[in-house]
Amino acid sequence: MTVSKTSVLVLDCAEPEALADFYAGLLGARVERGTDPDFIEVLGQDGVRLAIRRDHGYAPPSWPRPDDSQQAHLHILVAEADMDEAEREAVGLGARPVETKDNSGPRDVRTYADPAGHSFTLAAREGRTAV
Repeated sequence: MTVSKTSVLVLDCAEPEALADFYAGLLGARVERGTDPDFIEVLGQDGVRLAIRRDHGYAPPSWPRPDDSQQAHLHILVAEADMDEAEREAVGLGARPVETKDNSGPRDVRTYADPAGHSFTLAAREGRTAV
């Protein structure tokens, strides 16, 4: 018999309400608050599930410094034709572009830091539309 399971990526930060609102706006998702004020879930379309947890001693990641690893990041898929608009949305919500290499011309992967310093990428899905 297999036990039913689900998973959720949890991001630590100092202000979970603000970070949950950021990702809900970016992903077109909704914020779900439970009884624990230090743990908030972001629930999106197609089963997207992300949680934000308060860490009272939180220090943001320092990646892309060469001596630090990225550890984990979100890879958000976007229709290739929508990359520029997705970038405007992300930055408008508070994302900060992180340039990790010399980019010239159109880019199909763009890296950002969320308001708490976690890295994420917008990546083009050629010929597909984002949901």
